[in-house]
Amino acid sequence: MSLNENRGGFARLVLLMAALSACVSAPEQPSAQAASNLPQKPHPRAAHPQPGTVQPIPNSWPIRAVTNPPAPYRNVDQRETPSPALVSVVRNLGQSFHGKVGIAVRRIGADWTVAWNGTALFPQQSVSKFWVALTFLDAVDRGKLRITDTTTITRNDLTLFHQPTASLLKGGSWTTSYSDLLRRAMTQSDNTANDTLLRAVGGPDAVRAFLARRMIRDIRFGPGERLLQSATAGMDWRQDYSIGRNFYAARARLPMAVRQRALDNYLANPPDGAAPSSVVGALARLKEGDLLSPASSRLLLSIMAEAKTGPQRIKGGVPPGWTYLHKTGTGQDLPPRSTGFNDIGIMTAPDGTSYALAVMIGSTTVSIPERWALMQAVAKAVAANHEKR
Repeated sequence: MSLNENRGGFARLVLLMAALSACVSAPEQPSAQAASNLPQKPHPRAAHPQPGTVQPIPNSWPIRAVTNPPAPYRNVDQRETPSPALVSVVRNLGQSFHGKVGIAVRRIGADWTVAWNGTALFPQQSVSKFWVALTFLDAVDRGKLRITDTTTITRNDLTLFHQPTASLLKGGSWTTSYSDLLRRAMTQSDNTANDTLLRAVGGPDAVRAFLARRMIRDIRFGPGERLLQSATAGMDWRQDYSIGRNFYAARARLPMAVRQRALDNYLANPPDGAAPSSVVGALARLKEGDLLSPASSRLLLSIMAEAKTGPQRIKGGVPPGWTYLHKTGTGQDLPPRSTGFNDIGIMTAPDGTSYALAVMIGSTTVSIPERWALMQAVAKAVAANHEKR
């Protein structure tokens, strides 16, 4: 991709965002003619296509298109349909972005999802902490664990990358509650806190069992942070990689061809892959109280509202008066490529209407501000085309 192509794509995105900003304060109603021009042909592989779903254009990225969109959650309003303008904006954002992106928007309480590449599997990275949190709180609901119980973390439990808990190990160990670890994992994206919760529930198989039991399809859960990240870099995990900059130093010593091959393999078949349409379906079910007990649902939603990560991603485009709770994910870079740049969450209007959003950038060479611009444009499009109940 040339620099001029990058600049041209970014310029189009900036113009689109400017138009959306103008729409937020005074949204225009789409005409009947515009609505009649919307694509009506359903996806040939979808058993129950949802109205308003945008089909992706073909691309060369080797990600698997999956079948069986998420089942509708309860209390849906079959009468509602998405704004034709929202359908158009999501399609245009997906088409104009220089990279492999999946976008999904679902109005909570209505049976529609607007999506671009919504059924393709994208690497989640730390978005997968959301499934660990759900599995942990489900275990609490079933009496298997207590959120007030404590656990001790030692140096052998440390992971890599972002793990603020590592600085708290005095004398080689640190004891804290599961409640504290849940907040650290979801609001700070602390990898060691998350892996400790993962061990408590029974490891990756327990998360996969929860997803299957709750019929959350087209979501993969990987082997845990250490094994996932080391394999993505083309390495075998060693516990001394968790200390200081050891992992970075070992990765830098690898031949570039090894790193490129490992990253290509990861992107082609991500072990933590997720379909954006399935993600927003699960977010909607959490909001509706269909995945956890009422108390656990409220707790997780309140924790996600305190997230410190990604303030300039989707959240940066949420207009005043609206709220947004979320979980981000960020993968490894191998210049000029960045991978797994994600944000998922629930955006709520002043009138109480909520939308589940997922923007998942699998691979791109554009700058971070351009990625922010895409994510913020999705939030602005939702607000601009919001129709009150």
